[in-house]
Amino acid sequence: MHLGDIEIKYLDGGPFALDGGAMFGVVPKNLWEKKASPDDRNRIRMRANSLLVRAAGKTIVVETGNDTKLEAKLKHIYGIPDGNPLLDSLHKAGVTPREVDIVINTHLHFDHAGGNTHFDGVRIVPTYPRAQYIVQKSELDHAFHPTERDRASYFPGNYQPLLDSRQWDLADGSLEILPGISVEPIPGHNAGIQAVKLTGGGKTLVFVADLLPTRHHIPLPWIMAYDLYPLQTLETKRKWVPQIVKEGWIVVFGHDPDIAAATLHERDGKIEIEPVDLNR
Repeated sequence: MHLGDIEIKYLDGGPFALDGGAMFGVVPKNLWEKKASPDDRNRIRMRANSLLVRAAGKTIVVETGNDTKLEAKLKHIYGIPDGNPLLDSLHKAGVTPREVDIVINTHLHFDHAGGNTHFDGVRIVPTYPRAQYIVQKSELDHAFHPTERDRASYFPGNYQPLLDSRQWDLADGSLEILPGISVEPIPGHNAGIQAVKLTGGGKTLVFVADLLPTRHHIPLPWIMAYDLYPLQTLETKRKWVPQIVKEGWIVVFGHDPDIAAATLHERDGKIEIEPVDLNR
């Protein structure tokens, strides 16, 4: 897909699974299981959705997928496959890690930033050796000092090596990275999460990560129990969802296993989705 001079492709970061109750918070199971059927361990299917963007002579990866460095026990718990699906997807798109100029992390949880680094057989090193990595400064600060409630989502191997190699380029609020490409805070899931906004050719696409992890999270009260600040998530959704509908933006869901991108349309008081194929 092209938005003016900006080229966008979907990258499949691979499947995984999370507890359905945690994914839907206060929504009763008899409601959410009609949307996302759980397995015998109460987990629902998820996917690590990423983007490949080319603009202004730069190659950009948005989100680096799950942490392939996790020990076998954690991979089993989260249903993370062996190998590196995101790098496989990047290879199919004809891009090597060394060709990537910019990596944008919406935040630093292991299912969004796990592929920032890899184990080279001796030590953990940056996966994209030439790239600037962009995240909110507040999020990097928090990653080094998480709370008891969210520390299981942060693994220093995903971000400390980039501090050592001086590859972090930290944002402090809204930031234009390149013409038509910016990041904007979308607090709620945590304090430092950001959306990625791409605009060109009269169209806009927004990658909203865990603000709308799946299409089933579009209704305002469908908020994850993982969110540190659920009432702030509610207010962020109250602002962003109507704007996405009104402006006809394409929205990319962070973890929807079946529909990565869609436009949203209000009909008879309900929001319906129209899938968008980013690789057409």
